[in-house]
Amino acid sequence: MQRHSPVTRSRPRAVLVDLDGTMVDTAPDIVEAVGRTFDEFGTARLPFATVCGFIGKGVPNLVRRSLEASGLDRRIDADHAQNVFHRHYAQTNGRLGCVFPDVSAGLGELQRLGYRLACVTNKPHELAARLLFTTGLARYLDVLVAGDSIASMKPAPEPLWHACQLLDVAHENSVLVGDSPVDVAAARAAGLPVFIVSYGYAGPDGPAALECNGLIDSLAAMPAILAARSARLHSRPSRNA
Repeated sequence: MQRHSPVTRSRPRAVLVDLDGTMVDTAPDIVEAVGRTFDEFGTARLPFATVCGFIGKGVPNLVRRSLEASGLDRRIDADHAQNVFHRHYAQTNGRLGCVFPDVSAGLGELQRLGYRLACVTNKPHELAARLLFTTGLARYLDVLVAGDSIASMKPAPEPLWHACQLLDVAHENSVLVGDSPVDVAAARAAGLPVFIVSYGYAGPDGPAALECNGLIDSLAAMPAILAARSARLHSRPSRNA
C-alpha cells in the first residue's frame, strides 16, 4: 500500500524546511565555535550579531566573512581556518542552541497528515545529521539534503529539486519553509512557494522585508496554511469543464 495517495498537480504534498534559524536556533553554537577559533588564533572575538549575519550561506562563507570582519584574512589561510572551525563546531553543535517553539508539534502534525518532509540546509551533512538526531527532529524527516550533498547549495534551486526527487514528489507539489533571503531566492529559482518564519536569521531588514508567500510565527501554522491552499486549488474550475 502506498503511504501517500495521488494528488492534483500543484496541490502541496511535500514540505521542505530549512534548518538554521528555522527549526533550530543554532546561532549560539556557531558563534561560540567561531569564538573558539579566534581564541586559537589569538584574536578578539567578533560580536554575536556580526557572526549571526554570516549564517545561512554555508561554512566556507561563514568562515571567510568572519576572517574578513576581523582582519584575519590577511594572515590566516581560509582552508586552515575552516578546519579549525569544524573542530570546534563538532564540540558546540547542538550544545548551546535549542529547537524553536512548536517546531516538533508542527512537523509532527504535517507528518500525521501525510506530508513528505525534508530538511534542506547549507550546513554540512555530518553536522546537520548529528544536530537533527540530537534534537530529536530526525524522526519527522524523510530526507536530508545538506550543503555537501550535491554540488550546489542554496540559493541555487538544485538542492530543492534534489529533495523533491528523493521524496518522489514533483516540485510543483512542494513548498519551502525558511528564514532568510537565501531561502527566498532558492525557492523562487526552483519554482516553489516559500513561507518565512518571523524569527530566525533574516538579516538587518528583518523577515517582513522578504518577498515570500507568507510570514508565519511557527511551523505549527503550516498545516492550516497548506489545507487552505489545497482547498483553493480544489475549488478552481477544471480547464476541461
